[in-house]
Amino acid sequence: MRRLLLALPFALLPLAMAHAADDHDHEHDSLPPHEHGVGSLNVALDGQTLELDLDGPSMNLVGFEHVATTDADKAKVDSARQQLENPLVLFSIPKAAGCTADAQELKSPLFDPAPEEGATKGEHHHSDIEAHYAFTCSSPQALKALDLTQFFKTFPGTHKFKVQLIGPSGQQAVDVTAKAPTLKF
Repeated sequence: MRRLLLALPFALLPLAMAHAADDHDHEHDSLPPHEHGVGSLNVALDGQTLELDLDGPSMNLVGFEHVATTDADKAKVDSARQQLENPLVLFSIPKAAGCTADAQELKSPLFDPAPEEGATKGEHHHSDIEAHYAFTCSSPQALKALDLTQFFKTFPGTHKFKVQLIGPSGQQAVDVTAKAPTLKF
């Protein structure tokens, strides 16, 4: 299932280069900056298979990046994880598409509070939350769009997704924001 998303960066390389040229604010040969409020979302629809791969700073989803030690912080992490475990609602996948979740994987240092190797107390690390979802859709033609309104409402710290999409109408790289939350296939 991950074949589609593993191929996505290579297939979209020309689009990514063009997209990067639009907001070129980092040095050559360096990674893009870790940007609060902004996440990345890769979407692939191939036949009846829909895959979503989300990555963003934990600041966007829980409001902090440190390991949760207080009860309030642990509750925020648990709540975010529970919301992320319900992708059909979170991404407003149309019921008419008949999508069922085949697999999902959530990863973050916040979900596994074991200290990172080499980390010292007081050191600040950027923590990301990654989520991968794979669905089988009995009527994929009903997937005309994904409406991320519910995601933005659930996680108001997220303001924008940089989206790379492969779908029936080809490849595209677009930004989806809380004010323009619809991603069209």
